[in-house]
Amino acid sequence: MTQKTNLIDGTAIAAATRAETAQRVAALKASKGITPGLATVLVGDDPASAVYVGAKRKACEEVGMNSIGYTLPATASEAEVVALVRELAGRKDVHGILTQFPLPKHIREDAVLAEIPIGKDVDGFNPINMGLLGLKGKRAPFAPCTPQGCVELLVRTGVQIAGKRAVVLGRSAIVGLPVGLMLLARDATVTYCHSKTPNLAAVTREADILIAAIGKARFVTADMVKPGAVVIDVGINRISDPTRKSGSRLVGDVDFDAVAPLASAITPVPGGVGPMTIAMLLRNTLEAAERL
Repeated sequence: MTQKTNLIDGTAIAAATRAETAQRVAALKASKGITPGLATVLVGDDPASAVYVGAKRKACEEVGMNSIGYTLPATASEAEVVALVRELAGRKDVHGILTQFPLPKHIREDAVLAEIPIGKDVDGFNPINMGLLGLKGKRAPFAPCTPQGCVELLVRTGVQIAGKRAVVLGRSAIVGLPVGLMLLARDATVTYCHSKTPNLAAVTREADILIAAIGKARFVTADMVKPGAVVIDVGINRISDPTRKSGSRLVGDVDFDAVAPLASAITPVPGGVGPMTIAMLLRNTLEAAERL
């Protein structure tokens, strides 16, 4: 992938955001004696989940926050997980709670999320926080981190959102649905597209801002993008690549090489939206502590 002048550098923006968070953490410690604390709950031994949680714990320490980690076996009951989350909800040194998904199949995610107070739901997935995103004039304490990262990239690169046509490709509760609501709150005109949308390319070509979050490698092709559009690629897909030592590489939901020449701005994969997720998690945890 060649360097593009219209590249939105998520790695650099995330680094700047984390540096700002570290400064605010230090100021909070100095002024109120409060150290923000993020509690992470990992259930089971899924390798990918363990890597994600490890990265979050390390990131906390790097900005001066307390990382409070719990790992439960895959055989833990729903009642045990709920009891732990309930205990963390009552701790004064815990300002944010994150339960790593997916959970083992015998544990209901909604039962666990319901135990996280909305003021400590720094991952933004408590149903109340999700619902507040859709209410005009209301503000959710925290939005889900990946959609929040998408919007932050737009804001930090000076992309105008108000009055623009935004098309969201994907409707998952993790990314597609909340990012559309967040853009709507910033006065964009939002259209959701999904697997049942007819004439999909005709709809996506109307987008001034195109958010691709469908989970299919290189799904968005050049004929689906309006010249001058801003393209935010949320996808992370592994494809085979015999030229790499690993035999594979990561690509997004957008055919980057074909779409980048058309776009006025575009995020790469990797190095686009991905780094923003943890950056937003850290900022949310800080803000939870600042509200005390």
